[in-house]
Amino acid sequence: MLAGRLARLGVHANQDLLFVLPLRYEDRTRVVPIGTLQHGTRAVVEGEVLLADVAYRRRRQLLVRLGDGSGSLTLRFFHFSNAQRAGLARGTRLRCHGEVRRGPLGLEIVHPEYRGIGAAGEPLPQTLTPIYPGTEGLTQGRLRSLVRRALDADDGGALIDYLPPELCAEMQLPSLRAALEFLHQPPVGTELASLEAGRHPAQRRLALEELLAHQLSLMELRQATKAANAHALGDGADAATGAGAGAGGGAALQRRLLDSLPFRFTGAQARVLAEINADLALAQPMTRLVQGDVGCGKTAVAAAAAALALGAGRQVAFMAPTELLAQQHAATLAQWFDPLGIQVALVTGSQGARARRSALAGIASGQVPLAVGTHALFQESMEFRSLALAIIDEQHRFGVQQRLLLREKGREAVPHQLIMTATPIPRTLAMTAYADLDVSVIDELPPGRTPVRTVVVPEERRAEVVARIDETCRGGGQCYWVCALIEESEELRCQAAEESAAQLTAALPHLRVGLVHGRLSGPRKESVMRAFSAGEIQLLVATTVIEVGVDVPNASVMVIDNAERMGLAQLHQLRGRIGRGAKASSCVLLYRAPLSELARARLAVLRESNDGFEIARRDLELRGPGELLGTRQTGLAQLRVADLVRDADLLPQVRTLAARLLREQPQASAGLIARWVGEGEQYGRVG
Repeated sequence: MLAGRLARLGVHANQDLLFVLPLRYEDRTRVVPIGTLQHGTRAVVEGEVLLADVAYRRRRQLLVRLGDGSGSLTLRFFHFSNAQRAGLARGTRLRCHGEVRRGPLGLEIVHPEYRGIGAAGEPLPQTLTPIYPGTEGLTQGRLRSLVRRALDADDGGALIDYLPPELCAEMQLPSLRAALEFLHQPPVGTELASLEAGRHPAQRRLALEELLAHQLSLMELRQATKAANAHALGDGADAATGAGAGAGGGAALQRRLLDSLPFRFTGAQARVLAEINADLALAQPMTRLVQGDVGCGKTAVAAAAAALALGAGRQVAFMAPTELLAQQHAATLAQWFDPLGIQVALVTGSQGARARRSALAGIASGQVPLAVGTHALFQESMEFRSLALAIIDEQHRFGVQQRLLLREKGREAVPHQLIMTATPIPRTLAMTAYADLDVSVIDELPPGRTPVRTVVVPEERRAEVVARIDETCRGGGQCYWVCALIEESEELRCQAAEESAAQLTAALPHLRVGLVHGRLSGPRKESVMRAFSAGEIQLLVATTVIEVGVDVPNASVMVIDNAERMGLAQLHQLRGRIGRGAKASSCVLLYRAPLSELARARLAVLRESNDGFEIARRDLELRGPGELLGTRQTGLAQLRVADLVRDADLLPQVRTLAARLLREQPQASAGLIARWVGEGEQYGRVG
């Protein structure tokens, strides 16, 4: 039973206990007279039980009156046993700790930590008291005892210090043993501010080791990936295998595609495509992340990369996180590839059985070379004849495990992977979180994109916003109205969108209003979006399903209702749906007061900047790496000690040291990964 409770804290061996670090500390090294206690403080008190009785006030509870001569207070227990009640008899001396608050009988502590003490008292702790992460059935006292035993048991030196001593000396960091001893039992007088800020040398020592372990894990994944075999794509490979003759070879098909597009690549697009082409020409798997701001042309670059594989007679899978985005990509890619004789098939979870069977059969036989879909692409029923390239859009929406499942769809070789994100990631974070990937950046927008003006408007001015929509639509423009109930259920989101659509239809009866949300069927969503793209719908009311992939150049106004509930990255993505034509565009962030400090900061950043990289940097500062990488991102989103913003100055040292350890001390690398990453690194195994 104890093993199961400890497992919930990630403890599977005795040594693991040492890395369950305190969340905070309390000073229990002095006793406070009861008569001096104040509401809202945490304190240690000692006294004699004056009265103990069971009361029945809505629920059964044990009330204990404790006095020390300077005053008295109540100890209140809602959960207690008969043995516990007997141990709190009148005259018993207790030492208690807890949060003091006002109660119906005066000051009280609810469920204090307590212990009986003799008349002579007991020595007080000589160190600060650690407060550990909680788990059901395991008290703080028991956890402290287990950690102390683990520390004592390690006196034999089983706790291996993998960092070079000279490095720790150079960085003025303690040994591993000293750091753990300190963090589990800080001496009296320790400055709590440095511990709370995470800047104490003992914390920095462990942060360095944890970041190093994650870096090593990703670098090992990269090495394993590069050691696998992939299809070498390009004219040399085509000539050697005879593949792609019908399409004229990969490079030829890529050139035909680029020549047929109604626009020319920017310098940044051309540079990134050259990097991708160089990777695809090798017989080892490409794993490249392409990041760039909203509207920079990532999809066109991905299509050009796909042409190289398709022209070599191989297949390509293009995966998107939502059905709406998959449908948009399928329509765009079909528009580009149909004239070149390349068939595109869409595979989603909601499509009809007949259409799905037809698509699956065509892909399995190789008749359909380009498959576009959602997570349905990596399900067991999905088979490819010769998958050579997997393209994953908006990668942060997928877990690492999900995108790696696509790699297993290759038969005789591991598919190349091209991963795209329109959520730009600051360089320090990208180099650390994606050490297994090569990173390309499209840092240039196509000419003609008009900057979007962003305004922040309170709910009280909703009528003015509606009037602005009316004026825009009467002038031939189109608008979005996005309902941002992101903290509620999908059902409530759809309900909010339906109510907003009804209200706007009533307020603007002369406008054609459309509605899109997650509960609509795929065909229905597609039909509404097609009508909006064609100008048949003037105002589109939607949930955040339109966040990515929707391209309607005539839409120049977006209203985001309840904007204070959303994160910076998502707000920036939504804003990217406008400003795609020649018209001046505006984004209205409609909020309800009062605003939290975080919400106020988010809205201010968005109002001040259209630069996705600057917004990503501020998002990292405001919310941390877990949100920026996606909640399902394995690894760095679950750091225990380190913080990528606070500890960014450690990252250059981490990368240098990781390369050195892999080269010179592979056993130390394995030990660090086992200690800090554990089974989590198994997601990256190739084979």
